Amino acid sequence: MALFHRKRTADTGDTTAPATAAVLDADPALAALTGDYTIDPAHSSIGFTVRHAMVTNVRGTFGEYEGALHLDGADPSRSTASLDVTIASIDTGIADRDGHLRSADFFDAEAFPLMTFRSTAAERVAGDRYRITGDLTLRDVTKPLTIDLEFHGAATDVYGAERVGFEGSAEILRSDWGLTWNAALETGGVMVSDKVKLVFDISAVKAAPQA
Repeated sequence: MALFHRKRTADTGDTTAPATAAVLDADPALAALTGDYTIDPAHSSIGFTVRHAMVTNVRGTFGEYEGALHLDGADPSRSTASLDVTIASIDTGIADRDGHLRSADFFDAEAFPLMTFRSTAAERVAGDRYRITGDLTLRDVTKPLTIDLEFHGAATDVYGAERVGFEGSAEILRSDWGLTWNAALETGGVMVSDKVKLVFDISAVKAAPQA
């Protein structure tokens, strides 16, 4: 997880303008964001989108997860992220479908209760765009995953907690992690696409300094 910060351009004050070399230079103000953060599930969302029956999308979320970030203002490449997601908390809005997804046909939540991510590299791409690479483990299979992120800001909330927010996405082939169940359609094609889009909308709270 690279370090997140919006910086105004020198001439216009526009925060949405494309990044220049000067914007990408180290900024002493970024040091204020350095520290350890805990993902706040009450203000975050982790989910997915997958094509169903070749004509529409099914969207789902995971209701239970824990995650931590370390942001390094002096050297963003040293920032890290970890995430543990409880598979049984999957919710697509249809109980029968959720039960099937928890079964051995798909996630096999009883045998493999967690999906985990551990970062291995981070970089700032340009402006408010970042990229984090790590290991995604699902059904006891570990493969690399790259997540593209956009920073949404940093602020102190009404309770005095320092927060950072960002959203990101990544595309995977579920078959790479052993999720191969499918059914052929009479009109051609299959019931569930192999391609899945993972989506992240994260608010994380900075830990208080230790005495």
